[in-house]
Amino acid sequence: MAARLSEVNQWRVLLLEAGGEPPLESYVPGLVVLLLQSDADWDYFTTPQQHAFRAYNNNTVPYPRGRTAGGSSTINGMIHVRGNRRDFDNWEALGNTGWSYEHVLGYFKKMEDYRGTFDNQTAIYRGRGGPQTVETKRWRTQVASSFLRAGQQLGFEILDSNGPEQMGFSLVDVTVRDGRRWSTAEGYLKPAATTRPNLHVAFHAHVTKILFNEKKAVGVQFEQGGKVRTVFARRELVLSAGAIGSPHLLLLSGVGPAPHLRQHGIPVVADVPGVGQNLQDHPTLPGILWTVSKGSSLNPFTLVNPKNFYDFVHNGQGPLATPAGTEGNAWVPAVEGDPNWPEAQLSITTGTPVADYGIVTSEIFGFRRELFKDYYGPLLGQEVFGLAPILGRPKSRGSLTLRSSDPRQHPLIDVNYFSHPDDVATMIRGIKFALRVGSTPALRVDHEAKFYAKVLTGCEREVPFTDPYWECFIRHMASTAYHTVGTCKMGPDTDPQAVVDSTLRLRGVSGLRVVDASIMPQIVTGNTNAATIMIAEKAADLLKQDWGIPVTPPS
Repeated sequence: MAARLSEVNQWRVLLLEAGGEPPLESYVPGLVVLLLQSDADWDYFTTPQQHAFRAYNNNTVPYPRGRTAGGSSTINGMIHVRGNRRDFDNWEALGNTGWSYEHVLGYFKKMEDYRGTFDNQTAIYRGRGGPQTVETKRWRTQVASSFLRAGQQLGFEILDSNGPEQMGFSLVDVTVRDGRRWSTAEGYLKPAATTRPNLHVAFHAHVTKILFNEKKAVGVQFEQGGKVRTVFARRELVLSAGAIGSPHLLLLSGVGPAPHLRQHGIPVVADVPGVGQNLQDHPTLPGILWTVSKGSSLNPFTLVNPKNFYDFVHNGQGPLATPAGTEGNAWVPAVEGDPNWPEAQLSITTGTPVADYGIVTSEIFGFRRELFKDYYGPLLGQEVFGLAPILGRPKSRGSLTLRSSDPRQHPLIDVNYFSHPDDVATMIRGIKFALRVGSTPALRVDHEAKFYAKVLTGCEREVPFTDPYWECFIRHMASTAYHTVGTCKMGPDTDPQAVVDSTLRLRGVSGLRVVDASIMPQIVTGNTNAATIMIAEKAADLLKQDWGIPVTPPS
């Protein structure tokens, strides 16, 4: 957003970043897990959950968000999935004019510098020369290729999931360039900041309050270097603190549900009930695993092999040059409504919790130690792969509220997973789809894939692998896919939960827009990074147009 606004020479743009520059390890795709709960992470946790997280300490899980230049694009898994075209058509159908697939496709193409393998039938849907480099994964295990054959054996197509349709099997696209992570800090911010004198970037500048003059946002208060500073804007403020940070800052500043603000002694600037509500995320389900023959999947010692370090440093190749974890995706047809609007995503993962003997991952993901040891222990040191169902369009809704009026205290993040019974039923269908994929000859015969049938501790009373057992398994093992959205919902005046309008202006006040994943009215059917960048691309044009700057819509 800052980079695009600085294209207007007569504007002065200040970007306040709470963190610092990206850490060196963030550039190594294979070391992504080391960024979680690091200095580049806000280190959030969810509240204890009633319906989920029973396998995790205190029924909570870590909830990473990027606290560095590039935000979460600097610490995420680098998976590039735009979402389904019906996601955006639905946004417009909800009253958000200009956000249909037809309107946003040009911004997806504008952002993208696609360097992967082109499909002649879908090439017109891809972008070339944009700031955000996207590649097809350079290194993959043998089971990843077999995953595609498994899809064909089940009657699905191999496709470009960022093309016109999504229903099929694909290897993942990743935000990597020449073997290094290519975050928005690399693609947008650094080139702009080093060439445009009108763009100023302040690191370690933690914004604590938005300043209002009556109902107009005029500036912000922030802490930097142990001092409290203030800066004012001549035109507008743009809040891009993410689906956790943006609603938190609005609440701290007096914009949100009036009763909640008064409860914490915060003067009400604008009563906007939807701030912090409508929290959506994609629950994902680790633990659906298969053992395989040696050489088929990720060997626990692959990433520490000196040869692979050399290959990464000198050639930008090998397992360190590609994100550890997800290697391919499939989408599960919906049982209700449009079958081409998937109800779940299925990821093949080779970077499972056993890949490092549980040394790092058990802590990073927050598992109860005894449960991890009991369930995963027999697999430590073996080659395995997982098929992880991800709930595509959850019906459960969570919320973000204040813990206190102190900006240094993290907000209360209640994801409220599986509070809606339909979400459990959909996830069970996703598990059954995973079992079908795992039993195909491409995996069962070619790699001697054997389903890991150990009964999960805590679910012994249920008949194994029946629907009641799988519901128990889900409520224990499901965790976050790190795709938080929706907490500053975009919507029309008729929507009482809407926080911003279709031009992303904040309701109830003037001079402020929210531009990040929090504005999504409903979550996209896929990883959220690409759609978030698209939102910023479109928002920059909307802001320019409102200030009389000529804009040519991308085609």
